[in-house]
Formats: sequence, structure tokens, C-alpha cells
Amino acid sequence: MLTRDSFRGPWAGLPVAWNSEDVLDEKRYRRAIASSCFAAVPGVYSGGTTGEFYAMEWEEFQTISHVTVEECKRHNVPVMIGCTSTYTRGVIRRIEWARHLGADAVQVALPYWMEIGEPQILPFFSEIGKAAGDMAISIYETTRAKRVLSLDEHARIHEILPRYIMVKANAGTIGATPEGCAALSDFVNVFVGEGLWASLRPSGVAGCCSSAVYWNPRVVLDYWSMIEKNDTTGIAYWSECFDRLFQYLDDEFEPLGLTDTAYDRLGGVATGFLEMELHSRGPYPSATESETEKLRDWLQAHFPEMLEL
Repeated sequence: MLTRDSFRGPWAGLPVAWNSEDVLDEKRYRRAIASSCFAAVPGVYSGGTTGEFYAMEWEEFQTISHVTVEECKRHNVPVMIGCTSTYTRGVIRRIEWARHLGADAVQVALPYWMEIGEPQILPFFSEIGKAAGDMAISIYETTRAKRVLSLDEHARIHEILPRYIMVKANAGTIGATPEGCAALSDFVNVFVGEGLWASLRPSGVAGCCSSAVYWNPRVVLDYWSMIEKNDTTGIAYWSECFDRLFQYLDDEFEPLGLTDTAYDRLGGVATGFLEMELHSRGPYPSATESETEKLRDWLQAHFPEMLEL
């Protein structure tokens, strides 16, 4: 059973391996999971934005969750399934399936098509808790959900949902600030992107739903080790490297309209760690081979450690 002590570090939030016919390439997806497990990531995660939960049918969700849990269990690595949907029953149905499969944790964002009113928040999470049983629960905090939770709301959710032990805090949410991270860390683990590890380390940051860890596990796990050991020299070095990388990605690829999953498979393919096609589901654009080469050339010149698998 995951606890706050074990639900830490850079979990691999893997993209789904679709083939050119837009169908799951199970062999390559299993290979990505197994490679992450062999690299000693602390956990594997599917069904977030990178995992394109918003762009798959129920039967596909069942298959992908089954493959993810089965492969992680084979390698004795904890596994989390994202179960976000646009309505309560949709979330519960996914949680029940993840529980049936034996997932260690589930992650849920607020339903995002219509903004949820304050009176609906606690009842929603109460239903989540009933469905999840003794699985660990993570809240996916994102402004894409049209509202963010206050510190008091997080605390009240935790009161009725003791298995709520991790929040994935994105830009614009309370956990992505030093004060908010410190306050939330009193009762849940706060996961943020690698770009915030250095600044939020004093506030108790606990890990990340990471894409960079399957660009190069050695680099990201080393960086996390520096965070845990409070190695200020190592933290400063890796922080500067990742700041340069993320700035380059924003400058070069954001204007092309690439979304989370396109970025993440682009990086994993560019370094050679992921063996899957660049294809992500439309109408959202996919990265191209030429963009992969462009990123690889930039890494060679500015962040060569990412190419040293």
C-alpha cells in the first residue's frame, strides 16, 4: 500500500504508443513501461494528459490500464491510473476498473467541461473515496479544470478522504507556489514539474509526474537524488540545465501548437529512450521527424547528458 513515505520521486507519466493507424501498439507500449521499470523509476503513471485520457474510448481505457498495471506488477513497480472524466459516474467507472486491476493509486482532476461549483466539490470527492477503497488517491490540479482548489478545500477533502496523499500541482495552482507547497505538504505530498524542484525544495516538494524521466532516467533520478540530499551544487547544475531545456522547448515548439503528449513523446524519441511513433491523437498536432532531429541537435550542443542513456 502506498504511503506518503513511498509515494515520492519522479514517476514516469508515459504516453500511449499509437501506431500510424491510430491503434494501440501494445508491444511498444509494454516496452516503454518495462524500460522505465528497469531504469528504477519509483512508479509508473498512465491516464494523465500525456496519456491522452481525454482522447480514448472506454474499451481503450480498459485495455491500456490493464497493460499498464500488468506490466508494472510484473516488474514489482507501483502503478497509478488516471481516472479523470467529465462526470462523476465516468470517474467512478474508471476507478472501479483500476481497483479491479490492482492499481496502487488513482489520479483524478475535477470534471472539466463545465466548472464545478463549491457545493459540489466535497460530494464529488466523497464518491471518489467510496469507489477507490484503500488505493492511494492523487488530485490532478490544473487550470484546465476551470477552477482551482483553495488550501481550505484541499484540507477538507483530506478530512473526508484520508487516502488522498498526493497532489499534482501545475502552474496557476496553490501547490506550485512556495507558500502553498509548504502548507499542503503538512498533509499531502506535492508533485511539481522538474522546473520547480529547485525553488520548491525548501517548501517540501515530494516528486513529479514526470516526462523527462523517460527522456533520460539516469539524469532525472540523479537530479532527484540531489534534491533529497540537499546537494546545493548538484541542484544548481541540474536546475540550470533544465531551465535552458524548458525555455528552448517553449521558444521553439510552443508556437507550433504542440501539447503535452506531443512534447513528451518528442523528447523520449529524440533521446532514444522511447521506441514509439511520434503520433498523438488529433485534432491535436503531433511532432515530426524533423522536429525530433532539431531537438536532438540542440541537446547535443546544450544538454548532452540527456543523450547519454
